[in-house]
Amino acid sequence: MERDEAKLRAYFEEPPADVSLEDVDLARIPRHVSFIMDGNGRWAQARGLARSKGHAAGVDSLREAVTTSVRLGVDVLSAYAFSTENWRRPQEEVNLLMHLFATTLVKELPLFHQENVRLRFLGDIDALPKKTANVFQRGLDETAGYDGMTFALAVNYGSRAEMARAARMIASDVAAGILDKDQIDEQAIADRLYTAGLPDPELLVRTSGELRLSNYLLWQLAYTEIVVTDVLWPDFSRWDYLRAIRSYQHRDRRFGGVTSA
Repeated sequence: MERDEAKLRAYFEEPPADVSLEDVDLARIPRHVSFIMDGNGRWAQARGLARSKGHAAGVDSLREAVTTSVRLGVDVLSAYAFSTENWRRPQEEVNLLMHLFATTLVKELPLFHQENVRLRFLGDIDALPKKTANVFQRGLDETAGYDGMTFALAVNYGSRAEMARAARMIASDVAAGILDKDQIDEQAIADRLYTAGLPDPELLVRTSGELRLSNYLLWQLAYTEIVVTDVLWPDFSRWDYLRAIRSYQHRDRRFGGVTSA
């Protein structure tokens, strides 16, 4: 995605002492950056606040991540918002999150319009409460024609369920004679995942210091570089984003091979 250099420089003015825009190679910005947004509850509890306040604060960090991605020229930003396992949380918290998703998307649509961002969802949004699903569909409809960055939000998403869904689709296509069993390869599977048509993430950032993938994009993350930060998601800033990209750019990405001498 093309960058607006003037907006980029203005956005990263007044850097902290340990990182600046000059620390990253703008010619090697990852095409697809993904986030596991973790730590909202702990952020709130550390401040003596209700968990709901942490989720609300996390929305501000996600907005900044969207803007930062656009400024850097990232093609795809994806983020893990609600897993299939999160339905096990207290009903009050689940209800709050569904309400927050709906109200936040309506509030943030002007940003997507302004920045030419196309919205996409990963997961079974049809199974969400009707009001939330309707708002999500509105977002899809209103941004469908945009050709800037794609923002893919994972809601009611679980990677194992996603792969089981892909297997069912393949079985159905084989039974219908649309696909021959000998044509079942990695691409056939990838084409039936929620991320079909998107590049795999090159960089995954997990906040709050947790060292697990939490059933997120297990197929797509096969060769992704992972950066874990102790920063809780509501505190994650554009500068933390730069630190993650700087770490990514210092990696030797061999994809199973060896570096040539």
